[in-house]
Amino acid sequence: MVKKIIITGSSGFIGKNLSVFLKDNGFTIDMLNLRDKDWKKHINIDGDAVIHLAGKAHDTENTSETEEYFRVNTDLTIELFNEFLRSGSRDFFYFSSVKAVADNVEGILDENTTPNPLTPYGKSKLKAEQYVLDADLPAGKRVFIIRPCMVHGPGNKGNLNLLYKIVEKSIPWPLAAFENKRSFLNIDNLNFIIAAILKQKDIPSGVYNVADDNSLSTNELIQTVNLALGKKPKLWKISKSIIENMAGIGDRLRLPLNSERLKKLTESYVVSNQKIKSALGIEKLPLSAEEGLIKTIKSFKEKK
Repeated sequence: MVKKIIITGSSGFIGKNLSVFLKDNGFTIDMLNLRDKDWKKHINIDGDAVIHLAGKAHDTENTSETEEYFRVNTDLTIELFNEFLRSGSRDFFYFSSVKAVADNVEGILDENTTPNPLTPYGKSKLKAEQYVLDADLPAGKRVFIIRPCMVHGPGNKGNLNLLYKIVEKSIPWPLAAFENKRSFLNIDNLNFIIAAILKQKDIPSGVYNVADDNSLSTNELIQTVNLALGKKPKLWKISKSIIENMAGIGDRLRLPLNSERLKKLTESYVVSNQKIKSALGIEKLPLSAEEGLIKTIKSFKEKK
């Protein structure tokens, strides 16, 4: 069984949760800080596995320099991966993103979808993926490209924060006329998958999408948040054309509701997790999408 794990980005949301989970399951964790320019001198990565979480997150305000994405997400990953190749470590996990494949999804995103990222974030992640996948692996080593969709859990509100505030304040949801489906990923399901890969030596190297088993519409998400807070859903089916006209006005007057925000709130983004479940020999993950979201939303309430 794998015992010693090297983790970069351990101070982030995923890193903190994954570190605790792996420790609780008998693994020894060593933190590797890539912000230290002399990181190669300070730690021996001859553990059993390297989990590379550190990276520059997607800047939704588009204020970050393109070069910074490639310096952090691509160049640092390449440096770390080359160290892994020379080390005695068996496994390398690169945490990429579904955004390395597509910013918009028609149908269902799976590992056979041809990547076409549009942002510097997605492009920098994909370039690192390609370097890792093109390498000649020494015998006995495995490489996993992990592509999670939107991760949530206690301690990380993320994009759920807006919907939580709307429901908490009993504000009706005005976009109920729009139908969509989105995939989410609860941190507990992500932790389960990584630990299972570490424990099973027969899981093949490759690219794996990671998402909860079922996708939810935004209306279902609003209903789930209401359920977690013990409230009755208030869904308003205002005409799509009226909402779209309002968003157009928002574009011109720079109001909170504009075309870009409307698109983000109503677009579909469905991710298949069938490949990783088949590799692990399981039919479903520990938590359904609804169960995971209820757990997260209740944690917001408890923190107040």
